[in-house]
This record gives sequence, C-alpha cells and structure tokens, in this order.
Amino acid sequence: MDYILTILIFFPAFAAVLGFLVNSNSIRVYGIIVSAIEFLLSVFMWINFDLSIADMQFIQDIPIISSYGIHYIVGIDGISLFLVLMTTFMTMISLIGLNEKRDLKYLILSVLFLEMTMIAVFLVLDVIIFYTFWELSLVPMLYIIGVWGGKLRIYASIKFFLYTFTASIFMLLAILYLGYVYFQTTGIWSFSLINWNTMILPFDMQLWLFVGFFIGFAVKVPMFPFHTWLPYAHGQAPTIGSVILAAILLKMGTYGFVRFSLPLFPDASVYFIPFMASLALIAIIYTAMVAYAQEDMKQIIAYSSVSHMGVIILGIFALNVEGISGAIFLMISHGIVSGALFMLVGMIYDRRHTKLIKDFGGLAQVMPKFAVIFAFMLMASVGLPLTIGFVGEFLALLGFFNYSPILTLLAGFTIILGAVYMLVMYKKSFFGPLSNEKNKNLKDIKGRELCALIPLLILVVLFGIYPKPILQPADKSVSRLINIMQIKSVKKQTKTKIISLNSIKKVQND
Repeated sequence: MDYILTILIFFPAFAAVLGFLVNSNSIRVYGIIVSAIEFLLSVFMWINFDLSIADMQFIQDIPIISSYGIHYIVGIDGISLFLVLMTTFMTMISLIGLNEKRDLKYLILSVLFLEMTMIAVFLVLDVIIFYTFWELSLVPMLYIIGVWGGKLRIYASIKFFLYTFTASIFMLLAILYLGYVYFQTTGIWSFSLINWNTMILPFDMQLWLFVGFFIGFAVKVPMFPFHTWLPYAHGQAPTIGSVILAAILLKMGTYGFVRFSLPLFPDASVYFIPFMASLALIAIIYTAMVAYAQEDMKQIIAYSSVSHMGVIILGIFALNVEGISGAIFLMISHGIVSGALFMLVGMIYDRRHTKLIKDFGGLAQVMPKFAVIFAFMLMASVGLPLTIGFVGEFLALLGFFNYSPILTLLAGFTIILGAVYMLVMYKKSFFGPLSNEKNKNLKDIKGRELCALIPLLILVVLFGIYPKPILQPADKSVSRLINIMQIKSVKKQTKTKIISLNSIKKVQND
C-alpha cells in the first residue's frame, strides 16, 4: 500500500502512452478498461483507508530538488478521499457514455492524461508539485474543447485557458513568497504543506497571501464575477468535456480553499467571511435570473453549477464541521448530478443536433425512460429530500446558519427560486404536444447509455438516504482542520512576528 497513491496518479498517463499503439477500432474498449482498472484501484485504496484516523494516510515522500525543499509528497485524508473516488468513477462513466465519433482515439487519450492531473491535484502535498499538476490540467481540457467543441470552440478554449492560467500566476507568487517566509523562519527550504501548516503568520501577511490564493481558486470554482468563462466552456465543449469540467475540474477550486486557504490563513479566512458570503449569495441570485432567460439546455445547467458552487463556498466559510463537511459532500453530489445532467443533454443533442428548448416539447411521449431519468437527476439537482443533492445543501446551509441566520435564509430562499428555471426547462422540453415532427422518431436511451446512467441513479438514491460513508471520514479530517485553525488563530497575540509552533505538530500526530 506504500505506493498506491503514486499508482493512482500515474497509471492513467502510462496507459495513455501505451494507447498510441492501440488500434483505433479498439480504443473505446481500451479506454473503458483502463478507467475501470483505475476506479478499482481507488476502491482498493478506500477499503484499506483507516476511517478512525483523521490525519494523512499512505504518505510517500521522495526528494526531487532537495536544495530548495521540493519533494514529491502524496497523502490522502477524509477530505480528499471521496474526491479521488469521484474522479475515477466519473471518468469511467463518461467514457462508457461517450458518443463522440470523430478522432476518438486522441479524445480518449486526452481524457486519460486529464485524469492523471486531476487525481494528482487531490493527492499531492508539496505545493510546487501541486501547482505543476494544477496547471497541467489546463492542457488536455484546452485540447478537448478546442478540437471537439462547437462552432465557437477556439474562443471558448482560449478564454478558459487565459482566465485560469492568468489567475494561477497570482497563486504562484503567493506560493513562492510563502516558501521564502518558511526559509527565513526555519532556515530550511520546504514547500511541504505539512510543514507550512506549522507556521503562524502575521495577520497583515495572511490577508495578502489569502488574496493571492483566492484569485487562483476563485476563477477555477468559478465564483462571481470570475465565472464568465464557464458558460462558454460548457456551451462549446463536447459532452465528455462538460461532464468532466462540471464534475471534477470545478471542485479543484473549492478543494483548494479547504486544503490551503483555511489552514494556512485562519485569521484571514475569518476576516473575509462577509466578502466570500457576499460573492456566493450574488452568484446564487444572479445565476437564477440569468439561467431563467437562457434558451439552451446546456447553458441552464452550466449556470446552475455556478449557483451550487456558491452554496459550497458558504459551507466552507462557515468554518465549522457541519458547514465544511456539507460543502465536501456537496462537491461529491454536484459532481455526480451535474455530470449526469450534462450527459443526458449530450444524448439528446446526438439525436437532434440541437440543445435549444424551443426545438423540443413532448419528449416524454417518445422517450419515457430518458424523461424519467432526467426528472430524477433534476430533482437531485434542486435538492429534493432523500436524494444526494439534499444532504450537502442542508449541511452547508446549516453550518452557515451559525454565522448568519438571515443570510442563510436568503440563500435558502434563492436556491428555491433557482429550482424554478430547471423545472420550467423540463416542462417545456418534456411535456405538452410534440412541437417538432423530427422528435417523433427519436429513440429512447438503451444499452451503453443505460450502463452509464444507472450507476449514477443508484448513487443519487444511496447517498441521499445513507450519507455516512462520505460524511464519517470527512468529519474527522475537518475536525482536525478546525483544531489546527484554532491553534494558529493568534491574531490578537501577534501581528508582526512569524512563529513556528511545535504544538501544531502535536495536533497533527493526535
């Protein structure tokens, strides 16, 4: 088990390199087999994960540039456990449901390379190596959107790349400065997050460094007003690109806030709660109004993602176990549900080559199975009780209720209003008379498409009724995170001196 995390990271990339030797006619089966093996490896890691331990497990530390303290360090805890599982699962499901036919070989190999970078982001604990994989994830997604996307694919891919790459530069500057601060404090170069968590920084320094990380993470989430790249990326990306983008890539930003911003800058995190909550609430309200005006089904789901990300931000900056655990659960639930919705829209697009609501109507008459599954995922998206979407939203808002009951009630009310545009879209598309003669001959989903959707349906029900498998490990690691934040929150005691406390190391060992 010492190398399980390294195998998880590099196996997809190794398989992708070998994939160049695979015949194009067999590449779909090859991609599904590789992603299935990767998923089984992650399940094996989960089985051997000790649920009683809150700290990092399966840690591996290999020096790379020792003179500057850059090491290949990987580890996993309850915060990242199910994000890794969701990454491997959704990659496998997206390849099973893949309907793209043009240059299929290079698309599948790009997805496998992308899977490597996404898993690495959730596992790497050296901040320089984390940043490397963070940036590498842009390359395959840029390629996927730019080659297999719609008419505006070049514009959408370049906008996606420029937004995320430029924002990450601010994060890189903050990373380099933190490494220098650690060297000045201890006399040793290190970019290990475990070591950095022992530093207590002056309040003023925390504020500036928080902003640097915030810009990098906020664009990736994306938060308002940095979200404008997302509708274009989703609207022009092929179905598999939208599924992976919504299910996994967006979670890299929210994960960054939990893993880096909260423990490194606890006082700044508290200071910026009103600011973060304001942006989250604006996103929830704004996306409800914009999505209601959309005529493209895919754009509606894209704007709903911005809304859900707003709820996740509220949960994270509740700064309590309920809120942060609920936010982590909502990351998982949104990944499953939004991935399924984008896959469903992609299936109808393959049949009709349009995503406009006006081109549909009465679909339930000719595609009853499709209509039932779409309705089920729609209910999970709007947070219907006993579905996976309810648990995360409820806990995130419950956690933020301790900070501000009024803002929480406002967020809850606007989420209900946000459900209106989803239900209106469903009513116009699936009920009433058949509005277009071309819709009469549409074939209902079957075969490979059902194989991709049924596992998602099972998870929506299973974790909606029994969320403990996700919440139990998350709660332990989140409790440890909050303990570290409380120990490091010494704003009143020091504003000018940088301290490295051994007591924090004791907390990490408990």
